[in-house]
Amino acid sequence: MRSAKGLVRICLTDDPGNFPNCVDDADAVRRSVPAGQTSIRFDALPRGRYAVAVIHDENGNARLDTFAGIPREGFGFSRNPAIRFGPPRFDAARFALEGDAEMQQIRMRYIL
Repeated sequence: MRSAKGLVRICLTDDPGNFPNCVDDADAVRRSVPAGQTSIRFDALPRGRYAVAVIHDENGNARLDTFAGIPREGFGFSRNPAIRFGPPRFDAARFALEGDAEMQQIRMRYIL
């Protein structure tokens, strides 16, 4: 994180149609943690294919702020896919959870 301000908002989903926002996904797992926290653990997830989206909500307004469509706050995705125009597709961020100890390291990106 570029600062300890605000919150880190995380969404873990197995629904390609609701990635990366998780807006209409009742089964998505969402967490908000202080920006100074460097890791989070999700317990008791069933095996499957998931994708994670993360935003660094520095001002605490519960959304990713943009200017002319360009993110003003940090963001990241599982598997750290290449970012072109807009967020990656679910398949680019998807990973398989096949055991008890899957770990994803997500690189945060800041454009503005």
